[in-house]
Amino acid sequence: MDILEILLTTGFWAATLRIATPLIFGTLGELICERAGVLNLGIEGIMTMGAMAGWMWVYQGGDLWGGLAFAAFIGMLFGLLHSSFTVYLGLSQHVTGIGITLLASSLSYFVFRMLLPDATTPPKIEPFQPYAIPVLSDLPLLGPSVFTQTPMTYLALICVAVIWYGLYRTPVGLAVRMAGENPLAVEAQGIDVLAIRTGAVMVGSALMSVGGAFLTMSAFDAFYFGMVNGRGWICVALVIFASWRPGKALLGALLFAGIDALQVRVQQVSGAAIPYQFFLMAPYVLSILAMVIMARRAAYPKALLVPFRRGDRA
Repeated sequence: MDILEILLTTGFWAATLRIATPLIFGTLGELICERAGVLNLGIEGIMTMGAMAGWMWVYQGGDLWGGLAFAAFIGMLFGLLHSSFTVYLGLSQHVTGIGITLLASSLSYFVFRMLLPDATTPPKIEPFQPYAIPVLSDLPLLGPSVFTQTPMTYLALICVAVIWYGLYRTPVGLAVRMAGENPLAVEAQGIDVLAIRTGAVMVGSALMSVGGAFLTMSAFDAFYFGMVNGRGWICVALVIFASWRPGKALLGALLFAGIDALQVRVQQVSGAAIPYQFFLMAPYVLSILAMVIMARRAAYPKALLVPFRRGDRA
């Protein structure tokens, strides 16, 4: 089987969309934060906590949608913590974000061990099951790959459209974008810049957490250490690749996921002829190259990483 045959299989495109789903959530969340002027490097830890929180909710007897809401709530709490330090106190967004990642990751593992001290293998739950959308799922190639996914994948695609509309077609979206471009202009309109930035970070962190929850509640059925596996950092790179636009963020997530899905299949076909490490690093190397190329032309938010202080006209 050559690469062209792989690209024409339903399984490849279904896997691509499935792999892209947590990246879509995480990239959209980071995009909202940065559009408001706040870099959130806590994404890796927030995704880990979301994965554990949503899974634990279901494992303790809750329903799947309740677990998803709980994961989003936990993400919002970490977003509030991040914004308390960066938005209101004006501390370094880089240092605070790394601290949030370390705190959230360590806390998720600690809570898991506290609640399940005797677990030697990851306990399992009943995750979201694929749902075939009537009529659309019968389309050739596109139907089985796109319209036979789990509800969380459909939710991710809906979020792309909703966030695009919210950012570019609503007054709130305009305020968020201006908070990352020219916060003094926002303040001149009588709008609280700090509240806008805090709300954006909380909403963005909720989406990141939901992206982590996808791993335990849809892609897999258990929580284990290290399962996020750098996806948060990929999302940060994808925001730059997407030039802070939701539509391009979707394309970037699909591109990375497609390369990842492709390397698994090419690795199986090639056997031991090429070291498997080459295939594992390929998606990340190509993502870095794409980010470098796009970053040269990206128009980043001008107030990104710049603390805002009321009444400061300097």
